[in-house]
Amino acid sequence: MPGKSQAIALRTRLLAAMLGPLLGAAAIIGVGGATLISDVVRRTNDRVLGGALGAIAETVQVERGEVTLDLPPAAFGMLENSERDNVYYRIAVGGALLTGYADLPAPDPATMTVDQPRFRFARYRDQGIRIAEVKRMLPRIAQPVVIQVAETLDNRKTLAGQLTIALLLGEVALVGVAVLLLRPALGWSLRPLARLRRTVEARDGNVRADFSPLDAGPLPNELQPLAIAFDHMLAQLDTATGGMRRFTADASHQMRTPLSVLRVQVELARRGSHEALDEIADAVQRLERLVTQLLALARAEEGGVSPPLEAVDLKEVSQAVIGRLINQAIAADVELNLDAQDGASYPVQAHRTLIFEILANLIDNGIRYNQRGGAVTVALARSDSDITLSVQDDGPGIAPENRSRVFERFFRAAGQTGPDGTGLGLAIVQSAAQRMGAHVSISNAAPGTRITVRFPPQPST
Repeated sequence: MPGKSQAIALRTRLLAAMLGPLLGAAAIIGVGGATLISDVVRRTNDRVLGGALGAIAETVQVERGEVTLDLPPAAFGMLENSERDNVYYRIAVGGALLTGYADLPAPDPATMTVDQPRFRFARYRDQGIRIAEVKRMLPRIAQPVVIQVAETLDNRKTLAGQLTIALLLGEVALVGVAVLLLRPALGWSLRPLARLRRTVEARDGNVRADFSPLDAGPLPNELQPLAIAFDHMLAQLDTATGGMRRFTADASHQMRTPLSVLRVQVELARRGSHEALDEIADAVQRLERLVTQLLALARAEEGGVSPPLEAVDLKEVSQAVIGRLINQAIAADVELNLDAQDGASYPVQAHRTLIFEILANLIDNGIRYNQRGGAVTVALARSDSDITLSVQDDGPGIAPENRSRVFERFFRAAGQTGPDGTGLGLAIVQSAAQRMGAHVSISNAAPGTRITVRFPPQPST
């Protein structure tokens, strides 16, 4: 869609997620390896340089009160290498040069430990050098003798560079092989997801929508929550479409009779029958009530995620419904009563609209199927565990064998007297109560019928 950012492909995300840490680890290994190489090269060359220093220091002796030495050629021969590094030496007694390069950077003898060689880097003749030096104390010689051997760093740099390049080439080869192997590995890892996608796509060609659970074979643990969530969504869609199908079927079935009556009465009205107009008005009224109750039933059975429950006062809703239906009760010569404690409230966690539908249908049934001069009583009661709402009338009651079926859609007891009904009122009551977790029961009031709605225990406030 225009203006919508393109999401990065999952394969690319996974590849980046794997290569990122891999490259980071390679960089860390490269830095650590270069540091280790530098240290190994330094230690190795220092060992050779220290050997040359030791060989020269052993030749330093005292003869006739003077310091003498015999520079062994082997001491300098061990320092020869392919890079032809320059070698320098210096032997001094106190501050006086005995032999060697006078301008070679001299140490402070006071900072040195006797017979303990030490190594340091320095600059000499515009070159970096590595110096090995040791201080010795000879018999009958008051001043310390300092022996120094130094070499330039070309061989060290060349060796360290070669080892570092070898390390980098190995890392590049490792990362390259990893990249080549990651793509097929990702393809294998994403195969269950592709199988899940094909399973969903296979339903596109179905003539009738298929809301059965997916069968994509065994799935990894990471994909199982996705499949479960998708199956849950399919179940919700099945419930929603099932409700639509039932609504369509019920509406088409139940509207057929009043529409047929309307068509006949319209024909009679065209022929001048005045009674047909009354029949038309009555049929329209029945049709309007049927549509209203079908919509109420659909709303009560509506699937999907329900809005959160809210605090509803049953007494306030009862008064509102009684006020709405009082004119109908007066016309039918039926008395409406509310049996509740003065000043008391009856709060429940529910949906106000659904409670309104429950009360409206129960009171409407109590008025329609009552006797003239009868009464309909709405009673509210509360206990430590629950709150109940009951509606009782003075009508003929419901036979025991029919009480298990009165909550079925469109059920009307055979031989029932009284005005025509849709058979949906108690079905609406049952569905609405179930959505709020309430329980509906029916009992004989002798005379009449009592229908009780029991709400679950309320949370303490």
